[in-house]
Amino acid sequence: MITMPSQWENQSGQPLPTTFQTVEEFEQWQRQSVTEGSFEFVRGRILPKESMKQDEIYIANFLLRNFVQTTYFQKGDLLIPETDSYVDGFRKRIPDLTYFTAEQLQTIRRGERVKTAFAIEILSDSETYEDVNDKIQDYFDGGAQLVWYIAPKRQKIYVYTSPDESKAYKGNDIISAAPVAPDFQFKLADLFS
Repeated sequence: MITMPSQWENQSGQPLPTTFQTVEEFEQWQRQSVTEGSFEFVRGRILPKESMKQDEIYIANFLLRNFVQTTYFQKGDLLIPETDSYVDGFRKRIPDLTYFTAEQLQTIRRGERVKTAFAIEILSDSETYEDVNDKIQDYFDGGAQLVWYIAPKRQKIYVYTSPDESKAYKGNDIISAAPVAPDFQFKLADLFS
């Protein structure tokens, strides 16, 4: 029988600290501790972040291959898997795919924290409705203009332009990353074919 770690344990079964208040404190602990796995930090809570599963790789691969064909990639923007996106001094998320502009990449290179303008999440079986809503709210609180939530089992993408406004795309619908990267677009059916 496989035992999964609780919300308050790392993958080795060691308890996670509960005393941190800021992202800075949390990241200092991460640099000094030997822990397995990735963690998000949300208002004093350390949340284990599951890595992308093999059955989700085809989605990420499709999106990345389409993105490299855009003018935004040509000018230096990047869509990258499982990278930190800072909301504020108390929250750090790790979207399944994160979009950074060329300017943001230079800011990162200088050692500064950046927030994503566009986050992509792939819905996992372990996520609750509340988890999804919390992530969407956090991305928009951090300045995101667009969030895609991909539901593989339903073969849909829910496109959020605010925490309270979304549209579901399915079948032969054409989806676009406007207003962030308008020429990053494709027919949804191609993603799931």
